[in-house]
Amino acid sequence: MTLPRSRYLSVMGREFHLTEWGDDAAPALIMWHGLARTGRDFDTLAAHFSDRYRVICPDTLGRGLSGWSRAPRRDYTLDTYMRHAVALLEALGIERLDWIGTSMGGALGMLLAAGPLKGRMTRLVMNDIGPALNPVAVERIRAYLAQHPSFRTMTEFEAFVRQVYKPYGFQTDAEWRRMTETSARRRGDGRITPHYDPAVMRVFAETAGDYEVWAEYDKVECPTLVLRGVDSDLLLPEVADEMTRRGPRARLVTVPGCGHAPALNVPEQIAVLEEFLD
Repeated sequence: MTLPRSRYLSVMGREFHLTEWGDDAAPALIMWHGLARTGRDFDTLAAHFSDRYRVICPDTLGRGLSGWSRAPRRDYTLDTYMRHAVALLEALGIERLDWIGTSMGGALGMLLAAGPLKGRMTRLVMNDIGPALNPVAVERIRAYLAQHPSFRTMTEFEAFVRQVYKPYGFQTDAEWRRMTETSARRRGDGRITPHYDPAVMRVFAETAGDYEVWAEYDKVECPTLVLRGVDSDLLLPEVADEMTRRGPRARLVTVPGCGHAPALNVPEQIAVLEEFLD
């Protein structure tokens, strides 16, 4: 397996962490994670594509090893994430790219394909996200993200991660352990909490309406693939179906054995991405 390169960049006065895979001269493939996750969620997928792509997996501001904001209400929004993404690409010298985004990362890719990266993004994968969210799922997300619990041991924290992200579907024990370790932050009192800035979730609770973006979806022109976990409560079947009839007229694939959102780590899911990107 190709090993990732860890890198830190100062962009727009903020420090961003990202992992890179593959040859710098290869075509660029961006993998952007979900709301409360990190770029390390893509390790299995990134390693798979590293033989033909320069794969870049950023940590969004306020997550993982990237810095936290002193102005959360300004910085933890889709509009600012778009500006950060464009600035990161400029810093990395990337002109054209393919994009795989899970949940929030898929919404971000859609907005970029419709706007700042129109004509530069050649393919878009939206993993269990659409231009309209199920309000019931939004409330569920708000409820568990607002808790920000703490744990005495990593064993307790791993049990929590396995429960919360059970809808991701099958992961090996090694993948669950990696997800746990890359999701952990130890506080001053020694207890373990999730990696993200709690303000990220407070801002999401206030700005969930920003994800209602059918008008922007209709502006997307690049080939688009939509993945929907068969048990997903965030991307409703009727929304996914509508995405095949308007805008880029996305190809829709329903992924068995998972909800929100497919982990993109098993051969069957990777094969769908292979076919689309090739």
